Amino acid sequence: MNTLSYKTVSANAKTVNKQWVVVDAQGEILGRLSSKIAMIIRGKNKPEYTPHVDCGDNVIVINADKIKLTGNKFSEKIYTSYTGYPGGQRFISPKELMAKHPKRVIEKAVRGMLPKTKLGAKLYTNLYVYAGTEHPHAAQSPKTITL
Repeated sequence: MNTLSYKTVSANAKTVNKQWVVVDAQGEILGRLSSKIAMIIRGKNKPEYTPHVDCGDNVIVINADKIKLTGNKFSEKIYTSYTGYPGGQRFISPKELMAKHPKRVIEKAVRGMLPKTKLGAKLYTNLYVYAGTEHPHAAQSPKTITL
């Protein structure tokens, strides 16, 4: 029996193969799209996935302003934040947030699905969200994927 074929390969920062991918968010449902993006950023779609290493791909999301939410979530869901001052609790709905900053809805959803650790903060930097169809990452020659 060949025992070398049963060795577990653990990826590290030097052996990881990171790619650039473009995801079109037009007409997609927020939660379903965000969970798939989080899996790609984390690297769980690759056979060489290692939990403690950034082995995921860089994801570019375009058309973030054309995302959908199911049910009445677009007007009834509430994002809560706190400024740190007394009486500084702020509330905003996705409808108001989309009017001001359309890309933050996807950013908040994906960030909530990543680990709440130093690795999660590093993984979050691999996400690039744009409201329109244009993005400045053409030099990386990203491939377009459909989720």
